[in-house]
Amino acid sequence: MKSSERYIEDDNLSFAWIRAMRLVTVNRGGSEVAPLIVSVTGFDDGVVRENGAIRKVLDETLLALGKQQCSTVAGTIFPKSLWNPRQPRAQLFQRYEAILPKLRAGWRKNTRGLYFERLTRGGPKGAENQLQFVLSQATSRRGVRRSALQLAVFDPARDHSPSAQLGFPCLQHVTFAPTKRGLTVNAFYATQYLVERAYGNYLGICHLGQFAAHELGVPLARMTCFTGIAIRDVSIKHVKRVLDVGESELRSAEYKNNAAIGEEE
Repeated sequence: MKSSERYIEDDNLSFAWIRAMRLVTVNRGGSEVAPLIVSVTGFDDGVVRENGAIRKVLDETLLALGKQQCSTVAGTIFPKSLWNPRQPRAQLFQRYEAILPKLRAGWRKNTRGLYFERLTRGGPKGAENQLQFVLSQATSRRGVRRSALQLAVFDPARDHSPSAQLGFPCLQHVTFAPTKRGLTVNAFYATQYLVERAYGNYLGICHLGQFAAHELGVPLARMTCFTGIAIRDVSIKHVKRVLDVGESELRSAEYKNNAAIGEEE
């Protein structure tokens, strides 16, 4: 595999995910890619672009396999349904704290915590909410160093363990990077399941970026996910329908794009 293939950039989240899945299909001869970088650049008023057909068939497949749908996975990173952009962000934090016990009890994989829980806790002394601290620093004065705009998920005191399987957290940290074109949100995963989690993870990071960009008063320009080891966690036969639909939708989009370029020329 060429090193350039490990970097995927697209203006549509669904197509970026399909391109990532291409790297771990039978034709590629392996079930892992290390490392993998996926960057998404297509946002309409902060809302990431998706392909409805791909999202639908993936959600159906995940349900059939007894796994969480993309929106549920995304919600562990950012609970978008609780966010009202017209209200102060404190309302989001309060709503989340109120339902957190139910969220942790609702799925066995949440017993060690959820990502948004970690992002809104464990900050500096006197500011336990990391996300609140970062956003308040960025909006309170000019010239705040960009290296300060990062949030930790992995906690060695809790997460270094000899257990053979831990399950959480795979997401290690998140950074916000203000640029001339807008806000870039970056996330790093030590490992990531491409079928069960990756699409929902990308979506959740985009939602988190949408929230941060809104609070900072800038457009959301890019989401980039860095993964140390990306794993195809489901056999090809179980995701063949997803891959077939994805490739068909991707070819159609590429054909339309090429036709539009031809007309312009």
